[in-house]
Amino acid sequence: MSTRRLRFSPAKAYRHLAAADPVVGDLIERHGPYRPRPSGQPYHSLLRAILYQQLAGNAAAAIERRLHAIYDTGERPPTPTELLATTDEAFRGAGVSRQKAGYLRDLAQHMVDGSLDFTDIEGLTDDEVVTRLTAVKGVGEWTAHMFLMFQLGRPDVLPVGDLGVRKGMQVAYGLDEAPTPARALEIGGPWAPYRSVGSWYMWRAAETVVPD
Repeated sequence: MSTRRLRFSPAKAYRHLAAADPVVGDLIERHGPYRPRPSGQPYHSLLRAILYQQLAGNAAAAIERRLHAIYDTGERPPTPTELLATTDEAFRGAGVSRQKAGYLRDLAQHMVDGSLDFTDIEGLTDDEVVTRLTAVKGVGEWTAHMFLMFQLGRPDVLPVGDLGVRKGMQVAYGLDEAPTPARALEIGGPWAPYRSVGSWYMWRAAETVVPD
């Protein structure tokens, strides 16, 4: 995602965060600009999020390649109609569990019947987006928060259900253990209205832990 897709000014976010929380200000100095991961089509992003749930990146990527190979479409993800026509055996052969196959079919069905519509999603509030997305089986609050941050470029999302964010808080603030989600909300409170950016720097803090 380039800064053109962001719904806010990163420079304003840096100024606010540095003034509101010197710990985050130091992370900004050390890690440089906010660089959110690229986004794709909304449907493709959700399909990929479901595939990657609770799997190591390499394993998930291998399953994703095998799934695409079923349809002989190169790197193009299957359409909703193609997913609905996929047999249990084909899913199993690609390494997709029965539970995830059910989730993928539910996503596809929501797309086909129009109950999941992305045409107006930019105009919805964060809470409305979460409600719409979590109506799909296998799409929980964490996935919805990632969608808000990286697909829609929303500025004020604090995914306290993400262990990486809480681990980053533990490192950045010198805590004995990762904070609870409730405590993480308190820590990130001063970051508003740029909690997405603050969360991104918590991930950077978690990545720079030096083993004892």
